[in-house]
Amino acid sequence: MPGAGQAIAHAGLSKMEANHAAENEPRSGGCNPVLKSGPVTMDHVLLASQETKGERESRIRSLFNFFDVANVGYLDYTQIEAGLSALQIPAEYKYAKELLKVCDANRDGRVDYQEFRLYMDDKELELYRIFQAIDVEHNGCILPEELWDALVRAGIEIDEEELVRFVEHVDKDNDGIITFEEWRDFLLLYPHEATIENIYQYWERVCLVDIGEQAVIPEGISKHVHASKYLIAGGVAGAASRTATAPLDRLKVMLQVQTTHAHIIPAIKGIWREGGFLGFFRGNGLNVMKVAPESAIRFYTYEMLKNLIADAKGEDKCDIGTSGRLVAGGLAGAVAQTTIYPMDLVKTRLQTYVCEGGKVPKLGALSRDIWVQEGPRAFYRGIIPSLLGIIPYAGIDLAVYENLKDMSKTYILHDSEPGPLVQLGCGTVSGALGATFVYPLQVIRTRLQAQRSNTDAAYKGMSDVFWKTLHHEGLRGFYKGIFPNLLKVVPSASITYLVYETMKKSLDLQ
Repeated sequence: MPGAGQAIAHAGLSKMEANHAAENEPRSGGCNPVLKSGPVTMDHVLLASQETKGERESRIRSLFNFFDVANVGYLDYTQIEAGLSALQIPAEYKYAKELLKVCDANRDGRVDYQEFRLYMDDKELELYRIFQAIDVEHNGCILPEELWDALVRAGIEIDEEELVRFVEHVDKDNDGIITFEEWRDFLLLYPHEATIENIYQYWERVCLVDIGEQAVIPEGISKHVHASKYLIAGGVAGAASRTATAPLDRLKVMLQVQTTHAHIIPAIKGIWREGGFLGFFRGNGLNVMKVAPESAIRFYTYEMLKNLIADAKGEDKCDIGTSGRLVAGGLAGAVAQTTIYPMDLVKTRLQTYVCEGGKVPKLGALSRDIWVQEGPRAFYRGIIPSLLGIIPYAGIDLAVYENLKDMSKTYILHDSEPGPLVQLGCGTVSGALGATFVYPLQVIRTRLQAQRSNTDAAYKGMSDVFWKTLHHEGLRGFYKGIFPNLLKVVPSASITYLVYETMKKSLDLQ
């Protein structure tokens, strides 16, 4: 990932030019031993960087000028954001607001050169301290085994392949070690405290994956010390969005199972008459209960399948391509869906249960009745159309999302990276198109789930539902309830995103 070192190169100062005074100094294996004793001072930093005070001043001034393209003598949020974009730092891990906040000592919304310089002094001293803590041999460079030891001490499990990628990412001259200059350039614009956990998380964000519900989680999180926190954040976000859109979900299901003319207003009145306000939230408890296990199963399966695909192709798991991500994501979704499917079926039965006197059956009694009267296989009625819809939905969602994002960069943002709102908009449109395409399969699945399998009128299977629906209701029958379903897309995505980001901050994952 490009960083401060690239900014200096953009400003016209190469690595050799910045260090020309130290070119003739002997180096041991590319390292620069720092033998000064006593408290850490800027002299230690200068020696480790192989710079004179004048050279360091020139480097910092060049970096400031790189952001201050308008030459106004200060930096604001817009300039910092534009500078990070010019460094090709993706929007997912730009820290423009945080960088402005830590640099802006007088809180006037602007960063003059002296404030910028003060931040650089503090940051380089901080980075030097942790560099020295990792460099246990004190030979002026970080060896891969030293980095591995530091990560393990911090409670972060990392395999050899991931360690190699970490070192390669920071080691710009590819000599197998990390000098202080490389370490400094990698982290100089990272505004948070330089702990080993934060540094690993910062690097980890280079590769991002989507676990569904618009919740983005770093690559390799299955080995991360904060894995459980990410799953908690995703689970709470999913639960919040599903609860907020529960009335639309109940309305959708009620319309899907109607084999006669289905109209929204009579359906709403029927739900209200049967259960009042709480009637719109019937079945939401189960919906919320399945969010966390479904996300966890899907994500960990996705990680495992991605490794298998990468091994089969002989590639890095970050580079398995669109088709690889589609296959891994689809299969992971299928595994997760199969695992939690009985809960989904019971939820549908609960939502479509005709109450007598407004009395809603208890989950335990309803589940027991299905088991006793219809057998264990009944819990998987409708699973085939459910699984058939996963791959095309994921494919359409992914393809449309990527195309919309590219179009926004070309025609709206003019090659800048899309921010959260643009990504949310692209995800909303792509999700809506994917859901519309596979919606007939959802209708078939819901009708199979809702109907008891031990009755004479029961559907005999997926094809029976298809032909009866087509014969009696026409093509429109396959899109009953699609309007409330599409109404869910925007608030569901928005609420999930906002709650997820809030939870990450609450759990110190930012």
